[in-house]
Amino acid sequence: MKKIQIDDLQDTNKISNLCNVTNEPIIITKNGYDDLVIMSIKTYEEKLERIEMHEVILEGLSNVEDDKVIDGPTALHELKYRH
Repeated sequence: MKKIQIDDLQDTNKISNLCNVTNEPIIITKNGYDDLVIMSIKTYEEKLERIEMHEVILEGLSNVEDDKVIDGPTALHELKYRH
């Protein structure tokens, strides 16, 4: 990840371009320490989508471990029975 100093935030066009070109989060440092993270909205939405997808996968794996899933033919039979 690219790092810039907090003093460099005055040039917002440069920062915006950097965020959009790199397509990754940019770490803002203050007094030599990591302080903030900024990124383009595209990068943010992609990362958020990945997080949500991982959460769904983890929920599915948890359901398998807890025997909360059924096979396809049984599921179709139950749907036909209900409707």
